[in-house]
Amino acid sequence: MVATPKNVISVLPLENGDRLSRCEFERRYQAMPHLRKAELVEGVVYIMASPLRIKSHGEPHADLIGWLWNYKTATPGVVMGIEPTVRLDPNNEPQPDAVLFIPGRQALISEDDYIQGAPELVIEVAASSAGIDLHDKKRTYRRNGVQEYIVWRTLDNQLDWFRLQADEYILLPSDEQGIIRSQVFPGLWLSVLALLSGERATVLSVLQAGLAATEHQEFMQNLNENMKNRK
Repeated sequence: MVATPKNVISVLPLENGDRLSRCEFERRYQAMPHLRKAELVEGVVYIMASPLRIKSHGEPHADLIGWLWNYKTATPGVVMGIEPTVRLDPNNEPQPDAVLFIPGRQALISEDDYIQGAPELVIEVAASSAGIDLHDKKRTYRRNGVQEYIVWRTLDNQLDWFRLQADEYILLPSDEQGIIRSQVFPGLWLSVLALLSGERATVLSVLQAGLAATEHQEFMQNLNENMKNRK
């Protein structure tokens, strides 16, 4: 048995259900580089189980990322992240499946390269409504001011798109074509029925229509002006 040197401080590993401050959570998380994903939600540690199933998570996640990436590509000035660490408040540091935000509006990129504050849009892929995504996380995102929150419940074949209004989340309605339009990111249009049925070409064509709309062009002009003013 090798004795631990007195000047070396051991770091306890993260465990599911641990109740920690955000600082202690980060300290333990950084000491476990092999750990793929862990989150702090309402002061409780949640460690992502491995492996991930392809049909209920991997492929839906990829479909949403492709949709979001195409919007980002056509909209310089917005930042997209895949499973980034988000420092929301002293008790919450989630790693959402995807985020989209405008730096300096609600969230910043910290000096150590993390997101500080609430992104305008957060996306989670959930197996069903029984998980934390529609409960503790939803409350956390609402309280911290995440403007829009998308949850794809893959086992239920249901997608919920929430919009923050008067400190409460309401469901954004789809139009007669089954399209939901973001109220925060103009031109970010989603054919929910096409997404749920795997019609990816239709998902992209609807998004392209949103990107060609006047509302997106005006949004782009405002972003460009704001970027020039910050220089």
